Amino acid sequence: MKKLNWLLALLVVGFWACNEEAPAPVDPSQEVKKAIFETMREWYFWNLEMPQSVKYEEYADNESLLNAIIYKPLDRFSYLTTQESFNNAFVGINAGHGFGFGFTADEKLYLTYVFDEAPAGKDGWQRGWEIIQINGQPISSYKTSSGGYDFKLGASTPGISNTFTFRLPDGSTTTRTNVKAEYQSNSVLTRKVFEESGKKIGYWAYQSFKATAGLSPTRSNEVQSSMEFFQNQGITDLIIDLRYNGGGSVAVAEQILNYIIPSAHNGKVMYTNKLNSLKFSLNTTKNYTKNGTIALSKIIFITSRGSASASELIINSLSPYMEVVLIGDNTFGKPVGSFPLSSYNRILQNNKVEVVPITFAIANSEGKAEYFDGFPANFKVGDSPQFNWGDKRDLRLGAAIQYITTGNVGARMMDTYYKPKWEMIDAFEGLQKEFPAY
Repeated sequence: MKKLNWLLALLVVGFWACNEEAPAPVDPSQEVKKAIFETMREWYFWNLEMPQSVKYEEYADNESLLNAIIYKPLDRFSYLTTQESFNNAFVGINAGHGFGFGFTADEKLYLTYVFDEAPAGKDGWQRGWEIIQINGQPISSYKTSSGGYDFKLGASTPGISNTFTFRLPDGSTTTRTNVKAEYQSNSVLTRKVFEESGKKIGYWAYQSFKATAGLSPTRSNEVQSSMEFFQNQGITDLIIDLRYNGGGSVAVAEQILNYIIPSAHNGKVMYTNKLNSLKFSLNTTKNYTKNGTIALSKIIFITSRGSASASELIINSLSPYMEVVLIGDNTFGKPVGSFPLSSYNRILQNNKVEVVPITFAIANSEGKAEYFDGFPANFKVGDSPQFNWGDKRDLRLGAAIQYITTGNVGARMMDTYYKPKWEMIDAFEGLQKEFPAY
């Protein structure tokens, strides 16, 4: 078919040449819109729900077109970006201050994580610092009419500066002006081992599934180093903290799964991908390949509505084979995945437009694939960003340790639960929703 189209194109060009008439100029913006639409018609998971045709000139930009053709009842995820931005994000190359933040039940704002090599990390910022002013204004002044917040920090562009006033855990205050820059982000926020009631409990705060650039096959050196650390420590139990993890590389998720899966299930189905009816031949099943000697009978995940995509993939994939316990809050609800499509379309490539629509659904070995409402937490416990990583006063960490040592989470701990009115994942769209950071 492609060869036939090519021959027809030659005939059309020859006809116009004979009549010495130039072809009508094509508006580049409409050409890109057409490429987006045609690529979506071929690859989009819900392609049968798309319109049969569109009038490209009716849409002001590419984003407006995409928003008009996606399947809105279920698709909260498809987006446009550039090839460079997409590739950089999945290996942790960012630009900005390099931190996240979240609210307590009484709407005090705290740093939730800080990347080591980011401008904020190099300035010594830490989880547990309360933000009391941004650019000289109180936090309440940034509240929007919808109940969310717009902190007006500017684009993720090197050179932009903002000033923050913090209240530190000792009660003192400090004001810092921080300049955005490009940096390499880390995925592992902390790793440590607690010895409680005769158990060696590994604790791993993991922020996003990012690969190490240049490795083939795709994998993460941070993951390998962490799992070898826990293996060498002889852990009996493991808590993985995914409360701020919006997803990332499926290949890195597979790497983690192969370390965690009990040896008895080596070779069994990890998950199955299902594409649309045009791409049925590309459906795949991934099996476990046990790596290392970590032996667990259960695993505890700390989760929130910020836990999405690849975070939910590992929860779903492990559930048929071991006890999986979620502590914190319900997850986001993204049982579908994406891969970039510009490599299949020359116009998209030439215009540096990356289309990243939902292209497949994911099911575990039991066929579970419908979790658009997220996975419910087994024990709902409030977040406590006022405590640094690994501090057992952190309610969700404390509840996880309590479950491991007693088999339950006490009512007093669950009484701390609150549903945040606004979370950081609400502040972002598209690629940034998967890798949220300011």
